[in-house]
Amino acid sequence: MGDRTAFFYGTLMAQEVLYRVIFGTSTVSRYNVQTVTQTPAILHNHKRSRVRYCDYPGVIPSKGHSVRGTYVTGLTDGDIYRLDMFEGTSYELRGVRVRLLKSEGDEATGEGNVEGEEVETKTYIWIDEEDRLEDKEWDYATFRKEKLSRWSGGEPEEQGWDDDEEKTEDIDPTGGRFGNGQIAQDLEKEHEKLKQQGGDDGEPLKSAV
Repeated sequence: MGDRTAFFYGTLMAQEVLYRVIFGTSTVSRYNVQTVTQTPAILHNHKRSRVRYCDYPGVIPSKGHSVRGTYVTGLTDGDIYRLDMFEGTSYELRGVRVRLLKSEGDEATGEGNVEGEEVETKTYIWIDEEDRLEDKEWDYATFRKEKLSRWSGGEPEEQGWDDDEEKTEDIDPTGGRFGNGQIAQDLEKEHEKLKQQGGDDGEPLKSAV
């Protein structure tokens, strides 16, 4: 078990995606279920928005807004290395403070949330052009229902677009994180290296750095 932590607010809220990135498999094993914990949490004074034509969001500092996500513990330096690869150059890992949720209320309004301990951690802040962020919230429930299959290693479904503008055909809604995308290929090579170094039983290394 590692001593690194992080707050995730987008696709990595899904255990299937998180495990695929750090362990190379979207399924639970005797290793990952014992080493990584996920706790509901909220990040205040930040705003989450959909990235235009993409399945995933970006978060930027914004007073008065809040973002609900998951606080993850047990991450290793190697996990963070792979997460950095996954997030790419549009994000920067920065220190933040989040409140753990004792009870989860309405996801959209926050009504019913019962906040508990405040902890220091890090999260991936959007540093690309802000005009790539839409003026609408990214919805986790919709992502799980309509988009999760291709992010967790399944076959991509037919995806609809509810944007006013028509998408450009050469835009990958995963940003290269699925299929033959560059990020997906880089992660696959990294996981193959871990398998060769870690043996055939599938136990992940503590660090790949």
